[in-house]
Amino acid sequence: MTGGAHRGRVYLDWNATAPLRPEARAAMIAAMDLVGNPSSVHAEGRAARAVVETARDRVAQLVGCDRAAVVFTSGATEAVALATPKGRVRCSAVEHDAVALRFGLDDALAVDGDGRVTPQAADCAMIAVMAAQNETGVIQPVAEIAAAAGADVFCDAVQAVGRIPFEFGALGLRAAAISAHKLGGPKGVGAAILRDGLPGDGWTGGGWGQEGRIRPGTHNVIGAAGFGAAAAAARRDLEDGVWERVRALRDQLEARLADAATDALFIGAGAPRLPNTACVAVPGWRAETQVMQLDLAGFAVSAGAACSSGKTGPSRALRAMGLDEATAAGAIRVSLGPTTTEDEIARFCAAWTALYARRRAHAA
Repeated sequence: MTGGAHRGRVYLDWNATAPLRPEARAAMIAAMDLVGNPSSVHAEGRAARAVVETARDRVAQLVGCDRAAVVFTSGATEAVALATPKGRVRCSAVEHDAVALRFGLDDALAVDGDGRVTPQAADCAMIAVMAAQNETGVIQPVAEIAAAAGADVFCDAVQAVGRIPFEFGALGLRAAAISAHKLGGPKGVGAAILRDGLPGDGWTGGGWGQEGRIRPGTHNVIGAAGFGAAAAAARRDLEDGVWERVRALRDQLEARLADAATDALFIGAGAPRLPNTACVAVPGWRAETQVMQLDLAGFAVSAGAACSSGKTGPSRALRAMGLDEATAAGAIRVSLGPTTTEDEIARFCAAWTALYARRRAHAA
């Protein structure tokens, strides 16, 4: 199976999680043979520590930061918690729930019809804005937002890192969150990227001095090994132009669906987007129905964020962009990856078109 498919299935849900890269799998298997604690000073401990620090270097190279800024965590959600400052935070209205539920949406930054924030001076301790929206793929003007803010800026970079160039230092950020499994690394591993240490109180529990006393606890050596290998592979993909091939496939998919369905809407298509993401809506055709029908036909796509796709109702982020309830409730996300093939896109488009035609026939 390509991209993690099995029994002829086609995986088109890369924004939910990427299939484990062979490089990450090999690195993790090798790390399983290490017996030392990375905090120990003997040879076994130093060998384990070397794996962790190599991974730190590779992550730093991918995100364009100093290696000391990389703090390993259990995932991006924990990284968001570490980045929480003492003062008030305003986040954009289209943030992932991991950010929105942490900081609140009572005073959210409004977005335009494409879901982008207008750079503006901040009236708070920190602004939280994602690099790329997980449902639409729309890319935020992060550098401009940071320059105009006059305050610290936190960036959820989970969807962007490894798919488009991301330079933490050049963007003027105070903190960012990334996740290994979006890069083809293991689940349960991520990193907070922190300039000048913690913005707030951070970790208040026990523990010793791991991760610069920012995130104590014995290192996940196996997870770090997989994360580092995935980061190195993701960097090579960017350098080799792999995602431009993916972009061409995404554009091909959208063109075919547009030809088949004149009432299909491609959300965020007028703005800069991730090269792999298509968010398509047919008003009145519920996303949950499409996802189930496509699943039965052998295709994995999603309705909204994977973390909340089991919920019913229209996407909060899409509603914030000004979409009416019927349109927002009919939006599915199709997200591609480096191993997605032209044949898989052709098969998906044929299946979706057949389902669309059947729905129209029943409605007639």
